[in-house]
Amino acid sequence: MTATPAPFTLSDFDFSLPPELIAQHPAPERSASRLLDGRAAQPADRIFKELPGLLRAGDLLVFNDTRVLKARLFGEKDSGGKLELLIERVLDGAEVVAHLKVSKKPLPGARIHLAGGLHQGGFEATLLGRYPDEDGPLFRFALRGAAGESPWELMERHGHLPLPPYIERQQNQAHDPDEAEDAQRYQTVFARAPGAVAAPTAALHFDEGVLADLAARGIETASVTLHVGAGTFQPVKTENLAEHQMHSEWYDVPLATLAALERCRQRGGRVVAVGTTTVRTLESWARSGQTSGDTNIFITPGFDFQVVDVLLTNFHLPKSTLMMLVSAFAGYVPVMGLYRYAIARGYRFFSYGDAMLLERAKG
Repeated sequence: MTATPAPFTLSDFDFSLPPELIAQHPAPERSASRLLDGRAAQPADRIFKELPGLLRAGDLLVFNDTRVLKARLFGEKDSGGKLELLIERVLDGAEVVAHLKVSKKPLPGARIHLAGGLHQGGFEATLLGRYPDEDGPLFRFALRGAAGESPWELMERHGHLPLPPYIERQQNQAHDPDEAEDAQRYQTVFARAPGAVAAPTAALHFDEGVLADLAARGIETASVTLHVGAGTFQPVKTENLAEHQMHSEWYDVPLATLAALERCRQRGGRVVAVGTTTVRTLESWARSGQTSGDTNIFITPGFDFQVVDVLLTNFHLPKSTLMMLVSAFAGYVPVMGLYRYAIARGYRFFSYGDAMLLERAKG
């Protein structure tokens, strides 16, 4: 009688990463990053611009076209106490939902001054109260600019890109946490729909040359939208994975992409997802039948993939939900072996790091 394998726990997805392998800046050129081809038993070291030659004519490459907001804002209370807002969602009118970082939380009705406040060319926000959400302490604010600007306009004018917490210059430059290069390089070349607070990082490697090479080789492209939330950086705190509450994110699968997916299947091509956010979007649609809405899909080993055949992804944080997703996709043992290989050969990790190409595990 075959024993039932024990379920995976959080500790199964831990690994030791030398801090010097955490990329603090992007590669000089987008497509000059390294690409670990992990589809065969023996990994192959490549350069990202070789990707088109690793795919087949008739394949469909699906991107996430979300655009990262300048959602990080600095300000102070009437008392002068410093604070920071990270806007997670824009609601109707001038209202937003945001994370609030401050030593002592203000009470509902309190006014805060952002980017210097109205008298210094900035704007104000009024705390309306808590926002009911499973992702943690979120708050609702009403924003007011001098000329009635929308939240989108206020963020664009006064905000900073919310770089991930493991990019160290964010702490070293408390009120100027992003650099000029980030305005360009922490966005994809096809970013279209504003709404994310983190980039779909596997797509950061694409440039116009790679896109042209894909088209020349008969590889079709399509897009979905998933607005990456701050919850993507939240650690899993429960050893029992079934107890983890996954954060929610808004997604959309356009009709044109549905048609491209059908054409791909009809011609026998493969669906290649660029990044874990694209996987979550496509598999959420496949499970729910909903082309648009919120998803809190949590993909762990044993998940039945219905859409994605090939995954292009960056290297992820230990014990993260993304490590669980890629292990579910390509197999736990192969993925952990690829991570050991990448660490031994000095691959760069996380948002500005290198990429990896994986095929869906059989059976």
